[in-house]
Amino acid sequence: SHIPIVLLTAKTSIESKLEGLEYGADDYITKPFGNSELLARIRTALRHVNRLKTDTGQTNHPYRSHGLIIDFQKRLITRDGAEIHLTQNEFKIVSLLAQNCGQVLTYDRLIAHVWGPYSENDTTSLRVHMANIRRKLEPNPSEPMYIFTEIGVGYRMVDEDET
Repeated sequence: SHIPIVLLTAKTSIESKLEGLEYGADDYITKPFGNSELLARIRTALRHVNRLKTDTGQTNHPYRSHGLIIDFQKRLITRDGAEIHLTQNEFKIVSLLAQNCGQVLTYDRLIAHVWGPYSENDTTSLRVHMANIRRKLEPNPSEPMYIFTEIGVGYRMVDEDET
């Protein structure tokens, strides 16, 4: 189904979050939460679904957010006009996060995407890659504005600019 699934729950354990996301939830919100946060997350989920329904699809138009542009077809990344060079695996990670911006991608999903479904789920290599990516992408890697860590779960890329 292309219907977005947003879990609203009081369960805050990492295991519950992982289970919900692994079973197909697009987002996981724990109590307490504000109405504005809930509405923003619903709009994000609907925006992603609508993007998937278009003939052009997400990968045919560049991702744009706060001066960062990722052109998937050209495999080109720029920030404020300056080109950023990533390794092949770094680009795979960043492009998957950008194509699913606003959604938490679990460590397991990222590892399977980059190193294959039968790779060991060792997060050490992924964390090293993420540190390198942040050094290259973020103006201040210690205060990220593009890629956020969801501790114990995975990573989330900031939504695209509203344009």
